[in-house]
Parts: sequence; structure tokens; C-alpha cells
Amino acid sequence: MDTKEVLTALSAIAQESRLAIFRLMVQVGPEGMAATRIAEQLDIAPSSLSFHLKELSHARLITSRSEGRFIIYSTDVVVMNSLIGYLTENCCGGVPCGPIARDTSKSPT
Repeated sequence: MDTKEVLTALSAIAQESRLAIFRLMVQVGPEGMAATRIAEQLDIAPSSLSFHLKELSHARLITSRSEGRFIIYSTDVVVMNSLIGYLTENCCGGVPCGPIARDTSKSPT
């Protein structure tokens, strides 16, 4: 991913409803979910949902496919992994590292 694509993706998920949609799509996996079910799960009005889905699709974070009369949305795992890779490519000075434990009981120093 280049910097412009990363910025587009991060901008797309830097909004509460779109982040919730994206996280739901990640949880659902490759089988995806119909827009009507997404709206029900997240309690988002259909008109708002369609705007948010368009933004996530424009950022290439989700894809859509037709199944009968439904449009099924799912995460584009390749793009998601590319984004994560871009954000972590220089982590730990380029040396592979394990998960970073986060202690939320302490304030940052």
C-alpha cells in the first residue's frame, strides 16, 4: 500500500459507525453479511448505512457481491493485511516481535 491508500483507509475507519461496520465484517469473516443484517446488528438507519458502506468500499476495506436480491458485504482481507503490514513494517526496528501487552491500569509515561 502506498501512503495515499493508507490515509484513505484510516480516514474511512476514523468514524464510529464505519469502524463498527468494519469490525463486524472482520468478525463475520469471508462469508460476509447482507446490508439489512448489518443495519439490524448495529442499529444503523439504512440510508446512513449505505453512505458508510460506500466510504468503506471506496477505501477498499470491504467488498460487495450480489446473492439473489441481497448485496453481501465482507472484509477485503488482503487490503486489511496490507494496512496492518504498512503500519507495523518497522515495528521493533524491523526485528519480528511478539504481541505487545498493554497495561491499562497505568497512565502513559
